[in-house]
Amino acid sequence: MARFVVRRAGEAEYLDPGPLAPGAEGVTRWRGVGEADGAAHTDFGITRLAPGGRTATHVHSFEESFHILEGEVVLATSEATVRLVAGDYGVIPIGVPHAWRASGDSAAAWSDLFTPPARERYGSDTYRVPELPDVDPIAVDTRDPRTRSFGNITAEHMNPGRQSQELLAVSASMRTALLVYSGITLKMMVDSDLGATLGTMFMVQYEPDGKAGKHDHPLEEAYLITEGEVAATFDGQEFLLQVGDIAWAGVGCVHSFAATGAEVRWLETQAPQMPARHAYRFARDWEYLQERLEEQQ
Repeated sequence: MARFVVRRAGEAEYLDPGPLAPGAEGVTRWRGVGEADGAAHTDFGITRLAPGGRTATHVHSFEESFHILEGEVVLATSEATVRLVAGDYGVIPIGVPHAWRASGDSAAAWSDLFTPPARERYGSDTYRVPELPDVDPIAVDTRDPRTRSFGNITAEHMNPGRQSQELLAVSASMRTALLVYSGITLKMMVDSDLGATLGTMFMVQYEPDGKAGKHDHPLEEAYLITEGEVAATFDGQEFLLQVGDIAWAGVGCVHSFAATGAEVRWLETQAPQMPARHAYRFARDWEYLQERLEEQQ
């Protein structure tokens, strides 16, 4: 079985999620990658909710992270009921009761990571529970501890020149840090600081000359292109990934990325979470060692 998956936006198939969303009305999901593809830690896809749609209150035996792509939706949990809009994200820990419902007259869509993957042979690891009280939703506010499991990201958050304390909503810290290197900008979204324990979700932006050489990880990654296009390789095969495409690299899959002369941005997930050391194995570094060894012979 291949150690990677590439799924094109034009081939997306949105289906009834079945037991994954009990009591669902107006809910469909495109599973970009899951257990059937050989993934051990990643079930990544896009969920759509039609106007008037909803799910019943339920819990999962997996961790759920999400990022709103378009529209707005209400998410009720046992901790808070929030109105989510495009750019909002969050994490629903294992066993936390929650329900989705439409907000307004437009459809909503969000990307989601389930880790470990939902297993259809076990009822998608989902259980219907008593309904939560119907309360008025509040907006996601990074300074409000009641919405501490959620956040928001915009294009401005990816701009290194817009990171001064005066422009940040909260005090400058690792929570607000922006990582910039090799023409690459990375902004963490869902991680252990937000309450996740099994996976992470973050935004990646490449400048026109940005690139990452061939490497692999002791974890799985999924990618959803949200702007522009990027030249990618997975185990030696070349692809041009464009807006709406989903890709996945399993453990040991050697992959690389290079911008094509314009800015590109994508949502990325990792599962399990990155280890403290040796998260990247770059081919060029070990090739360097081989060259040194050969010189010494």
